[in-house]
Amino acid sequence: MMEILHLISQMAPYLLLGFGLAGVLHAFVPQGLYGRYLGGRSFRSVLYATLLGIPLPLCSCGVIPTAMSLRKQGASKGATVSFLIATPQTGVDSIIATYSLMGLPFALVRPLAALVTALFGGAMVNRFGSGKGDDDGVVATSAEEQSHAVPKGFWAKCVEALRYAYVDMMQDIGKTLFVGLVIAGLITLLLPDGFFDVFSDNPLLGMLAVLVVAIPMYICATGSIPIAVALILKGLSPGAALVMLMAGPAASAASVMVVGKVLGRRTLVVYLASIIVGAVAFGLGIDYLLPREWFTAKIVATSSCHEEMSWLGVVCTVVLLLLLVNALLMRHSHKGHDHHCECGGHCEAKTNAPAERVVTIEGLRCNHCKANAERALMAIEGVERVEIEMPSGRTTIVGVASDAQLREALEPLGFTLKVE
Repeated sequence: MMEILHLISQMAPYLLLGFGLAGVLHAFVPQGLYGRYLGGRSFRSVLYATLLGIPLPLCSCGVIPTAMSLRKQGASKGATVSFLIATPQTGVDSIIATYSLMGLPFALVRPLAALVTALFGGAMVNRFGSGKGDDDGVVATSAEEQSHAVPKGFWAKCVEALRYAYVDMMQDIGKTLFVGLVIAGLITLLLPDGFFDVFSDNPLLGMLAVLVVAIPMYICATGSIPIAVALILKGLSPGAALVMLMAGPAASAASVMVVGKVLGRRTLVVYLASIIVGAVAFGLGIDYLLPREWFTAKIVATSSCHEEMSWLGVVCTVVLLLLLVNALLMRHSHKGHDHHCECGGHCEAKTNAPAERVVTIEGLRCNHCKANAERALMAIEGVERVEIEMPSGRTTIVGVASDAQLREALEPLGFTLKVE
């Protein structure tokens, strides 16, 4: 338990800062920016998708519907894959948290590896992943859909930033972050020192072993950090730890299924190959070309320090835990009251409201999933209001829309419609 608390106290100040910066990005960066520059099979669209995705604090599940939504708005397959590779590996929150526990070298190499891997993957998809007849970037967000959005003032955006940072993100990645900390604590307690020394003479074998575990694992970029730290402390090489940091968030089982279903098997093969080759290449580069001390000094110094936690660490830990508890309580206590309407509330003034129907949307894992599903449903002609309850996925739709229209809007995002 003390190992877990110590990890939290080291990360808490940086996590709170990272969450705050993530909220600012979410509230103040226009959402239409992402769909505007990502069309076509040019390398420029891949570059834009990568640069836009790296700072975004989307979790491993939240990036899936967001990427599929970009695809519907006109992003090419290559740009979509670049976004899927770069975004879950990084984010301002995880980069700052990486620095707090693993030091500056890891904090610099991690986004660099995401950048190179995403560029390579997107370029390969544009070159080899698209078959004949593929439509690369011709669908744009309609003026009707954009008209639903009501401009927000500065203070409203500040409130939105705070809510997104310290409520929505806590709901989305809080559980996986806590699981990551628990796993790290168990590794530290149960495995003897030097447990992974068997891979010391063959780092590549250790990386392949990490890949077998990391690829199907569902874990966020921030939650993977304490696990990587614990693995290094037990003898795994820094390069193998980087493989965990890259492959764990970027290649979850959910991502693999959606990419294969929506973008095709050929794109899926290129997507997985890019992640695996990129992770192993950067891992081998760290182990064979750079001094090991660069990547272990911070970790060893932190683990060998048994001093009491600083007052800043204690205060930030308490604040972080309170925010996490509050977010989870809000998520479960507001079922049925978590209403959303992208028309700015004006539809409630209509006297002749159309009939309501209730369906269930399967595959909603986080608030990003919910927001993307709401936008997709609100874009259907005849739909005036959408209310989605989390985490059940029970959805009330006010308006006229057929089952076929609902499925056509949801399935490209990786969601499944269940009609009650």
